[in-house]
Amino acid sequence: MPDTTSWFTEVAPRVWVAHYDWMHVNITLVGGSDGLLMVDTHGSAEAARVVADDVRRLGAGPLTGIVNTHEHWDHHFGNATMVEQFGEMPIHATEWARDHIEVSAGHTFAHYEQATDHPRREEVLATTLHLPTHTFSSAVQLDLGDRAVELIHPGRGHTAGDLVVRVPDADVLLGGDLIEESDPPFIGDDSWPLEWPTTLDLVISLMSDATVVVPGHGTVVDKDFVQDQRAEMGVIAETIRDLASRGVPQSQALAEGEWPWDPALLESAVRLGYEHLPRSQKRLPLV
Repeated sequence: MPDTTSWFTEVAPRVWVAHYDWMHVNITLVGGSDGLLMVDTHGSAEAARVVADDVRRLGAGPLTGIVNTHEHWDHHFGNATMVEQFGEMPIHATEWARDHIEVSAGHTFAHYEQATDHPRREEVLATTLHLPTHTFSSAVQLDLGDRAVELIHPGRGHTAGDLVVRVPDADVLLGGDLIEESDPPFIGDDSWPLEWPTTLDLVISLMSDATVVVPGHGTVVDKDFVQDQRAEMGVIAETIRDLASRGVPQSQALAEGEWPWDPALLESAVRLGYEHLPRSQKRLPLV
């Protein structure tokens, strides 16, 4: 079940973004004199073949490197396809993401094994993992010939292994799933909701008022959008802290809190927030 074909659109000098209907995923190409760097590779081998065709159609140069923004499957299940289509190349990720991709992918494969009616079940299960080859812990600079690109781990948020990609000369920042436009950012079982706001503070510090921001999912946004999303994440974190400090049990927190999003989206956030709070910030007993 191939994804809807998407053309890459230039959002800044030699920075192209393609938005795909399935999961509203964004794939970005950053061009340099030495070739193209691809940021994220989509959610299956079959979907990635469409992306590869779009790269050829763009005709902006050879694909010479890949970045995976974190360990979730929809951002790296296309790695093997890109290597098959364009040859061996460095694949960059944080150390945490590299070390946890196989476990994370195992959860995805198990889910799709059970999802017998899902229209994309077979294509996801047919995907072969290809792990990142180059890792870093804090920050690293990539040389694209006539352009430098920065990979930065700003802290824990969507996962413990998120990175953002900064293209300084074009004033572009690729936020991975620390920033989402198509829906509120997904707070899952491996997220860090209490730390996410301060992580976004660091991300925002990398921006100017004119920065083009590419989220992991959805349309291209700007600094104001990220600041608004950071404010919402901050409300979630502070609401959890407030409820716990007043002795509201975790089981009642979703009902009693005033949340900026649908509480149904915040079950993991509340559970993890209560777990991550130090004992000094809780009024016991909590159940």
